[in-house]
Amino acid sequence: MKDALLATVIDEYATVEAFASLLAYEEKALAAVSPLGTLPSIVEKKTELTGQLAALEKARDAQLRDLGFPPGWKGMELAAAADTRLAEHWQLLQAVVQRARRANTNNGLMIRVRMNYNQSALAILRGAAQNGAVYGPDGRMAAV
Repeated sequence: MKDALLATVIDEYATVEAFASLLAYEEKALAAVSPLGTLPSIVEKKTELTGQLAALEKARDAQLRDLGFPPGWKGMELAAAADTRLAEHWQLLQAVVQRARRANTNNGLMIRVRMNYNQSALAILRGAAQNGAVYGPDGRMAAV
């Protein structure tokens, strides 16, 4: 049964690694002038990987229970303390999770900055429209 747990942890590592790579791709897209062409496919893939990670975590928790350990992080720590191969892969998984967490936080900040910029631009345009200081469809300044 420990072999199944080890295989699950290895699968989790590979999936989180793929997620972290996708976050790097997302960061490049967010830095682009017009990210709308690439972001939908990134979001779709992130959703797919998140589902895979949830299933793997659920399987890992069930395997931990079958081995007599509590589910979650505490159970993994106890199981890893009893098996050096498992400990090695658990440590690798924790490292890639931290890297993905940092990348996700960074991307969230980039999204927030972009949203704030867009909201400011809209506020300026709305204010100009209320003052009549915008161009009409014919390209001429609207009358005040």
